[in-house]
Amino acid sequence: MILIDSHCHLDFDVLQDDLEGVVARARENGVTGMVTISTRIAKFSALVGIAERMGNVWCTVGTHPHNAHEELDISAQKIIELSRHPLCVGIGEAGLDYHYDSSPRNAQAQGFRAHITAARETGLPLVIHARAADEDMISILEEETGQGAFPFVLHCFSSGRALAERGLELGGYVSFSGIVTFKNAAEIQDVARMVPADRFLVETDAPYLAPVPFRGKPNQPAYVRHTAGKVAELRGETLETIAEQSTANFFRLFSKARLAQ
Repeated sequence: MILIDSHCHLDFDVLQDDLEGVVARARENGVTGMVTISTRIAKFSALVGIAERMGNVWCTVGTHPHNAHEELDISAQKIIELSRHPLCVGIGEAGLDYHYDSSPRNAQAQGFRAHITAARETGLPLVIHARAADEDMISILEEETGQGAFPFVLHCFSSGRALAERGLELGGYVSFSGIVTFKNAAEIQDVARMVPADRFLVETDAPYLAPVPFRGKPNQPAYVRHTAGKVAELRGETLETIAEQSTANFFRLFSKARLAQ
């Protein structure tokens, strides 16, 4: 059985301080590959260093909406240039976060559109962060798709069903994190039942959002097995089936990623 953690943050201290152990435990739990996601383009070189050191670890390049105002001077062309690294398999994470509003909303939108341009021009998938911004997210996705389709995934899905449905209609994927295991996540669990078998991924968003039974502890890629198990339960499938489907979906979307022999 092969699982892929499609979204984690191996450069964050709690994971980076025990990187070899984190990756070894992931392997022991069937997690063959993982993507360490960029939150600041200024720190892209650190992600590349992790990906180059660890086998079957890939990275992305992008600016998290929390940090959008710090990197507005970075153009879509610069993102495209950095994305040419052989182990960079995606753009982002970028998007809109109105829950914390750590960055001005106009800066978030400006940065998000630059990342969309990079995804459109490279064909690399855009990893989208969307929180408490469903209406604006749908509006931007519709407008930008009208200017030319681009691959994307709604990562760590925690929004309303309408965003999931519209994202799927526009050709996107939906990724489920440990949130889907939480008792108060009925709407997200409903979305997990609804998403077509060829359009979902699983992730940890480690070190955040550890799934049950590890809730409240630092998350790590090994725990994606528990998220996949909950998705299997919700969909009436076996863990092996969900692993097979989500892994096939990952490599279809992140088509630049290749497993080392």
